[in-house]
This record gives sequence, C-alpha cells and structure tokens, in this order.
Amino acid sequence: MNSCLLCETPIAEKPSWKALLALEKLTEICQDCSKKFQRADIKEEEPFLDQITSLYTYNEAMREYLHQYKFLQDVALASVFANELRTLLKGKATIVPIPMHPEKRMQRTFAHVDELLKSARIPFSHLLEKTGTEAMGEKSKAQRLAMEPLFKLKQGTAIQPGTYILVDDIYTTGTTLRHAATVLKEAGATRVDAVTLIRAEQ
Repeated sequence: MNSCLLCETPIAEKPSWKALLALEKLTEICQDCSKKFQRADIKEEEPFLDQITSLYTYNEAMREYLHQYKFLQDVALASVFANELRTLLKGKATIVPIPMHPEKRMQRTFAHVDELLKSARIPFSHLLEKTGTEAMGEKSKAQRLAMEPLFKLKQGTAIQPGTYILVDDIYTTGTTLRHAATVLKEAGATRVDAVTLIRAEQ
C-alpha cells in the first residue's frame, strides 16, 4: 500500500488492467487531498498562441503543492498530475517545455517542467534557451512589454512546419508563453499551442 505524497495517509489502490499494464500511474495522492485542487479547464486563444489550456486554478492547495514541489525540491510530487498531463498531451505535436535559465536550474537542482513531463511519460524537445533570469510576476505590464526577448532558439535547432505545444507549470500574465511562441513561429512553426498545469488569477 502506498501513501499520499502530500499528507502521508495510506492509499488503498483499486487494481485496474491499465495499472497492471503500466499504462496508468498508481494514484499518488489521497481523495481528500485531491478534492482540494480546483479544476479550471480553461481553453482560449491568446495573442501569438493558437490555443492555451490550463488545468487547475491557483488556490491554496495548489499554492502549497507548488511550494513543496519547486522550492522544497520534493521531486516525487512531479507524478501527482501525470495522468491528466498524459491525457492532454499525447499525440503527434512536438512538446516543448519552457526552459529554465542555467543559474535557476542550479539553484533548484532540477527542471520542474521537465520532471512533470517525464513523470507523464511524454517525450519532449528542448528547442529554446532562456536569455535572462527575471521573474515575470515581479514586473509591471509596461516593463513586460518593453522587455528584450526572453528566449532564443537553441544553437543548431531547425524548426519544421507543424504543431508545437509549449508546456509550463503556471500561467500568470502570459508573457513567458507569448515570447516563446513568437520565437517558434518566427522560426517556421505552423501552429503553437500551450498547456499549463495552473492558471493564476491576474
């Protein structure tokens, strides 16, 4: 019997053929913790993005999850939303995680978006590099609009026509995703969508 990754309560698993065939991850959190997360299920078009999909709202339970996962470096929590992400992302599009700046990566010790995708068993491609270490949430709208590009294509990367899906943990202002989408479209992408685990209130 495994225990909830958030509250450590033992979880009684119902066996399923999908779990036996390893097509589905076992439940990582208990029902009580699961109920605290609030679905957003937002789908909308954005400037520079053909479609943006966000799964959950940024409520107190999600805030605590993100803090424990990203800042307390509890990498095991990457698997909590693996089934939802795999259902949403499986297909023929090229999955592109929003990259971390190398300095941030060293501070955090792991790339949190990469780990979410690995846990969901979704293949992905690192096509972009972050050019700075600034956090978007700390900037005013005017500052964000005046910024230099946040990303550049990785050296030696060629973008083929087709659909690309950017993946990030949280959508706050949309600036990060728009910058990334612009780089991909200018390089030849036909369509750029985005998926985020969380949608924060602006």
